[in-house]
Amino acid sequence: MEAKDQILSLYENFVFAKIFKSFRMAIQPGKILIALLALIILALFGRLMDLKKTVITMPNLRVARLSNVPEAGIFPAVYPSELQCYLANPASVKRFTQRYAQTGGRIGLFSALWHFGSARFTDAVLALLELDLRKVFASIGYAAKAAVWALTYHTLYSIVYFGVALVVIAVAGGSICRMAAMQLARDERIGLIEAVRFGLKNFISFLSVPLVPVGIIFLLGLLVFLLGLVGNLPWAGELIIGICLIIALFVGLLVTLVLIGAIGGANLFYSAIAYEGSDGFEAFGRAWGYVYNRPWRMVFYTTLTAFYGSVSYLFVRFFVFLLLYVTHLFLLLGVRVEGSTEGLNKLASIWPEPTFFNLLGSREEVALNWSESGASILVSMALLIVFGLLVSFVISFYFSANTIIYALLRNKVDHTPIDEISVEPLPVLRGERRGGTGLEETPTESESAGPQN
Repeated sequence: MEAKDQILSLYENFVFAKIFKSFRMAIQPGKILIALLALIILALFGRLMDLKKTVITMPNLRVARLSNVPEAGIFPAVYPSELQCYLANPASVKRFTQRYAQTGGRIGLFSALWHFGSARFTDAVLALLELDLRKVFASIGYAAKAAVWALTYHTLYSIVYFGVALVVIAVAGGSICRMAAMQLARDERIGLIEAVRFGLKNFISFLSVPLVPVGIIFLLGLLVFLLGLVGNLPWAGELIIGICLIIALFVGLLVTLVLIGAIGGANLFYSAIAYEGSDGFEAFGRAWGYVYNRPWRMVFYTTLTAFYGSVSYLFVRFFVFLLLYVTHLFLLLGVRVEGSTEGLNKLASIWPEPTFFNLLGSREEVALNWSESGASILVSMALLIVFGLLVSFVISFYFSANTIIYALLRNKVDHTPIDEISVEPLPVLRGERRGGTGLEETPTESESAGPQN
């Protein structure tokens, strides 16, 4: 009996090693394809909205410079765009836009956020591998401030785009989490159609779960806001605030608890629905409860996953870089003819040499003839698909890894086995062995055994 207890104790201590299954789960073609389709939809919608260019930049600005962000405490005299201006000095955005409204350039908001966000992601990954947590949190902070800037200065665009993104991610993220949950719990790789069907069936739950904490915080904040309105009453207003301040502080405490739980448990929202088949409110409650029940374990799992994910991302990125570089190199050895631009190899004019940190290559502003322009467009489309697969891996890894974290926390807090998952029984066709027509429905094994939690 003691040996069995020791084995169980050893298993519980090292069960976190399941996190290292994330990579193998993330590269499953079905998950990658779902993530890629979601990415294509968001990119096309963003490009469509970017037909109206609303972000003001300095004159003659190249888009590649949009990824530059001033280091903390170093504020240059000029900024490449209003986004960088806001990050360095929010108070100067209005002056910047007024100064360059007529003479400056303009780009789309999606392009600005995409280039900026991808650069910050790479910075955070490299900083994490260097164990430089200051730079990691700085990159996360820059990304959060960029979202605030977009909502503040480009409100309508941001609401529309982020709303569409929430819908797309609800279906895609929920589907990937379901595939990961079934693979982890039952070692069963469900198909793409079945996963998407689950995501669509539980669409309301996936869509509402991130909105639940927002609604709770809004309602609680409304109470304090109303107290502030009462405070405008002459003479009695300030007395009422003084009397009710303890209530306002209690409401503020509730808001703080909800906010911390939502931020800490946001990664678990979709996984809770994928495992339990629950609604959005229950999923938020589970994730929130796990954060407060095992906060340090949550931090440990998240940190381990982030570090392992960073290594996995760099490995996959190196693989993609090697693929592009080798292909480009052998093509370059064969193409010896100069392009329409004097001194520039024909291949270089349509496909710049890729680098590890710039997989698409740095394209020079040169005049191309009609055939080179067409070839350049086709090459760019192929490269974007390859780059999209890399980003799709990141998305797949994120949802797969957090599904594992949810299962581990549920096992630790609720003592629920990892292989226990909510499965809806599906009708199957009965054979003719009983003399039937073969069209009657018979319950599956799961249905016969009764509902599972």
